[in-house]
Amino acid sequence: MSLGSQTKNTVCFAKGEFAYISTVHPDLNNPKDLSIFEKTVKYFLKKNPKIITYDLHPEYQTTKYALQLHATRYTLYATQHHHAHIASCMIENGLKNQKVIGVAFDGTGLGANNTLWGAEFLLCDYRDFKRMAHLREVPLLGGENAILEPWRLAAIWLYFIFKENFLNLDLGLVRKMDKQKWRILKSMYLSGVNAPLASSMGRLFDAVAGLVLDIKKVRFEAELAIELEKLATGFRHKDWRIRQEVWRNRLQATGYNFKIIKKDDGYILDPSLMFKEIIKDLQGKGAKEKIAYRFHLSVAEMIKMMCKALKKKTKINTVILSGGVFQNKILLSLSLDLLSEEKFRIYYHKRLPCSDASLSLGQVAIANYKTP
Repeated sequence: MSLGSQTKNTVCFAKGEFAYISTVHPDLNNPKDLSIFEKTVKYFLKKNPKIITYDLHPEYQTTKYALQLHATRYTLYATQHHHAHIASCMIENGLKNQKVIGVAFDGTGLGANNTLWGAEFLLCDYRDFKRMAHLREVPLLGGENAILEPWRLAAIWLYFIFKENFLNLDLGLVRKMDKQKWRILKSMYLSGVNAPLASSMGRLFDAVAGLVLDIKKVRFEAELAIELEKLATGFRHKDWRIRQEVWRNRLQATGYNFKIIKKDDGYILDPSLMFKEIIKDLQGKGAKEKIAYRFHLSVAEMIKMMCKALKKKTKINTVILSGGVFQNKILLSLSLDLLSEEKFRIYYHKRLPCSDASLSLGQVAIANYKTP
């Protein structure tokens, strides 16, 4: 049995070839959702599972609940968030235990190195994984407040690129910034206090959307990513599902540049050049619809280029796309097109959500192979 994630939580009970997934509990920080989660777990515990698996994150309610159970009665096993994302997509598509290139893009999840992950390229099967590449890490200034106030994410990227000179940029978001608050946030970064590092694609979307849309605060999760996707659809003249139209739009626009930096332990994707070019377009009064589309195309090209590099290194031709960022229809469509052109065998979620709602299924699959 698996306990799932903190938000969009589901509980999964597996026996033999069957897995039973509960309804979604939206947010376990909400007492009502937590109460329903606990009732669901108690129901499945009556079926006498031998293994209980949960997320690595120590502050998740699922983790706290699991660690309260009697270890003598159950085998407890923690699974890494993004490994579970890839495993969930593999099992949904009926894949046996085999090595794949897993592309896991979401908001954040605790990584094996105790930092926050969210833009990961994994070499994995059900049994194990190796982190092969990731987005450049940036600090979340003020922790979760950086998610609620995406200008903080845009500001730290601009600071990395331009240092204090970014405050002189002719950009709407910069003009509206609270300069005194920025000085406090910069001191957080320099001191490393309340500034956890994150390699998150969801946070990259927030930073770019905040910059392009000139938005300082959000009201709900993924609001800016949704708005940026809507903006990008304005650059496309027909239904996003028409592949031929996707191709035509790619002829009208190129992606922004980025760097792939090779390290001893893998690769780092650095979007600094992308930010420079977006700023140039914004200052040149370029159409925001085209800027948004070019950004989506850039992320899809990151996926293609990184998967090509990993295929060359590992000889693996199977790619799995999972994680909440792939709810973005433009990004998914572009990624499928670019990967198909390179003759990859691609799998993605078609029946189950690509979000954390499927995480419990992946946790069960991993535990099945990891435990005796």
